[in-house]
Amino acid sequence: MGNNQPIGILDSGVGGLTVVKEVFRQLPHEEIIYFGDSARLPYGPRPAEEIKQFTHEIVHFLLDYHVKMIVIACNTATAVALETVKKEVDIPVIGVIRPGSVAAIKNTKTGKIGVIGTDGTIKSGAYEKSLTKINPKLKIESQACPTLVPLVEEGNHSEEEIRKIVLDALKPIKKFDMDALILGCTHYPIISEYIQEVVGPHVKLLSSAEETAREMSTVLHYQCLLADNANIPSHHFFTSGNKKQFKQIAESWLGKHINVEQVDITAAKSISK
Repeated sequence: MGNNQPIGILDSGVGGLTVVKEVFRQLPHEEIIYFGDSARLPYGPRPAEEIKQFTHEIVHFLLDYHVKMIVIACNTATAVALETVKKEVDIPVIGVIRPGSVAAIKNTKTGKIGVIGTDGTIKSGAYEKSLTKINPKLKIESQACPTLVPLVEEGNHSEEEIRKIVLDALKPIKKFDMDALILGCTHYPIISEYIQEVVGPHVKLLSSAEETAREMSTVLHYQCLLADNANIPSHHFFTSGNKKQFKQIAESWLGKHINVEQVDITAAKSISK
């Protein structure tokens, strides 16, 4: 395997671009192949087996590009499919839940941590398991926020509408006396300023993106896979959904021009179970 092979990053939509942005900052020589499954989002309410199948289809698509690492930059897919994918491919596979947990534990002073995410992520209890495995004494409050992913993906709401939707979504967890809040969906950092308004300045918002990129760097270094190409890498972005909408949100978030291709992912073969 060559050092300059690309890294595959997948998500249910544009949310994983929060990880991509951090990879651009921390690992500027790495080439990225990104797939956002916007046509089938949200993943949160879907059955576990369906999420596994979707994840397998995208992994197979990424493997066709000879990626040297796969990052499941979707909390729901990480919770449901990470361990299965790890067993079925012979390259490093990283999820976003453990890095998000590590970031939260680094930043909490009271040991009271809130978690917001999709229905699937919250029902899986993945963050509670990950957090208490590191520190069993933590107090954790979790809440599903199913309205937030569509809010980010649609990208056409006024500021007033965004504020109202975010306020309504966070009302229950706002009552929890936390000093750290895990944004347990990679879509959420895109609307973090509105989330911060609701929970207040005393609550530290924690995205897994920075810690995930750091873990990627560690794994690549350990396996001698860090890119050594001095040239500017050529990144490739794919979506199963609306190409124009994806491109608009992606360029706004990443702050650069990108090329996006629309792909029918259902035509791809899934990894055998």
